[in-house]
Amino acid sequence: MTARARVRGRHAAAALMKTLLWVMAFATAASAAEPPSEQSVPSARAVHSLLIDAAYAGDRLVVVGDRGHILLSDDQGATWRQAQVPSRQLLTAVYFVDAQHGWAVGHDAQILASRDGGATWSKQFEDLAREAPLLDVYFLDTQRGFAVGAYGALLHTEDGGQHWQDVSERLDNPDQLHLNAIAAIKGRGLFIVGEQGSLYRSSDGGQQWARLESPYEGSLFGVLGTATPGTVLVYGLRGNLLRSDDFGDRWHSVELPTARGPLAFGLAGGALLDDGSVVVVGNGGSVLRSRDGGQHFSVHNRADRQALSAVAGRANGLLLVGQGGVRLTDADGADQEVQP
Repeated sequence: MTARARVRGRHAAAALMKTLLWVMAFATAASAAEPPSEQSVPSARAVHSLLIDAAYAGDRLVVVGDRGHILLSDDQGATWRQAQVPSRQLLTAVYFVDAQHGWAVGHDAQILASRDGGATWSKQFEDLAREAPLLDVYFLDTQRGFAVGAYGALLHTEDGGQHWQDVSERLDNPDQLHLNAIAAIKGRGLFIVGEQGSLYRSSDGGQQWARLESPYEGSLFGVLGTATPGTVLVYGLRGNLLRSDDFGDRWHSVELPTARGPLAFGLAGGALLDDGSVVVVGNGGSVLRSRDGGQHFSVHNRADRQALSAVAGRANGLLLVGQGGVRLTDADGADQEVQP
């Protein structure tokens, strides 16, 4: 039995998405039901549909999700418009390296690119034979970038995405464990997390990667650097949140409040805000916020209990995305405004 077959045996195809394992089954079925098309369908309800990730393109908010939907807001989330997108696939992640240049990844190993702040997109890469999604994307600058995904996929470009190369062999990953997230850690380098607690780091821009001993055997869905050089936060199943102050050499669990607590829920996405605070979100509507660089967190469990997959800061609060689309909240995750 091949390594890929062993991985397929452990996890059904509906459980590949980095963020919401149970949502993946719904999203995959919905995507499969769509007729073939090169363009996402305009929808007035897109802002309330399944949305997976959020990023800033300069001052513009960009969110991505089901059926190739990419939405833009130039007023801190009060109003949204839909971008032109050459895909109907579920999009799982988005990243902008500056106000103009951004990339989104998703099912069918698709990679989309924008050069106008997200208003229009072109397809740079697709690999139907992989039968698996890409789950995250990160660019060091407008030329050098990486995408990670299911079955150990690691793709690399050095020309802004005109050409993508499979460099999965750079990782010590013989079982082709799913790679769920990639991020830069201030002052140190790049970090990847994935299935079975897998951890990888690179100090040379992604040319070489070291596999680290993991403090946790369950899947990790996200990784986040703080404002302190070398400090890493990783998070995943059952509310596990771990912190390292030395770029992954040593780890300790971050204790979280347990009253009605988030520990039964997976943690899916996070963001470092402009004021240096950290927010992590997850299933069950959990919103965790730290104002001391990830040492201690407060927890707000939203009343709607809808699963959350990503968060971005706003001038007067947070933007949350996930099941049910966009949520505009106060600084701790509680609704304070009429939803868009």
